[in-house]
Amino acid sequence: MQLEALFKQPQALPAIPKIVHELIDSFNSDDVSIDEIAKKLAADPVLSARLLRLANSAYYHVSRSVGTVNDALSMLGFVTVRTLVISSGLTGGYKSMPGMDLSQFWRYSMHTAAVSGWLAKKASVNVDQAFTVGLMHAIGQLVMHAAMPEQMLHLDKLASPMDPRRIDMETTSFGYSFANVGAELARQWRFPVTFVDAISKFPAPLAAAPFDPVAGVIHLAVWRARAEHNQLSAEELASTIPADVCQKLGLKPDVLLKDMPPMSELAEGLEAMIS
Repeated sequence: MQLEALFKQPQALPAIPKIVHELIDSFNSDDVSIDEIAKKLAADPVLSARLLRLANSAYYHVSRSVGTVNDALSMLGFVTVRTLVISSGLTGGYKSMPGMDLSQFWRYSMHTAAVSGWLAKKASVNVDQAFTVGLMHAIGQLVMHAAMPEQMLHLDKLASPMDPRRIDMETTSFGYSFANVGAELARQWRFPVTFVDAISKFPAPLAAAPFDPVAGVIHLAVWRARAEHNQLSAEELASTIPADVCQKLGLKPDVLLKDMPPMSELAEGLEAMIS
């Protein structure tokens, strides 16, 4: 199935709330009414409940209880709240997916987002952008499974979605990969071009000129989240780390191998995003 035809399949695209689309549009607008956003968020019981659970989670270490959307906006700021709401909206975009464990998929994506945000601070990269791209970097997998389930389930038997060979196998089979699909979805949803480019380039960040630091951060975060999923040993981590990407970002491999907190600590509290 051609990429253009993929996006014409009515079941392929995730259903996300209108307020999430409005928040995505706010990236490209200098005239955002935070009061209006707060009212619309408060009127969505599912998203507002997720937002408050996340805002009160161990991940953000707030000094007092966050009881309302306005509390979240005042304590965390609009940019962070936008990141949380968009992320929560994305994770609820598909209710089920034949042949895929959505909880496992979003847990892996959540781990990627957590590592992306942590690494972004170390590499002086925009943290909120890295977190959001980290969370949605693999959403193309879901679009492809929804649009052409038989072909994707066949590919799953040859290489799981967590398999590093997956990108190349999809490209060989279809002429595009889940990264291309995710980038196109981000473009159609009117995410800034920097988000689109990072999703498109993360599989091979050194192959694209000029180098995109966010794509480099996501590349490392994907490696680390997959390593967590596949339970790699310390020796396997050391032998597989993308040291060339680390060097390009000005990071020593030990930042990931020794300095990074355990995943359970790094992503603590983010489970509220998928519950």
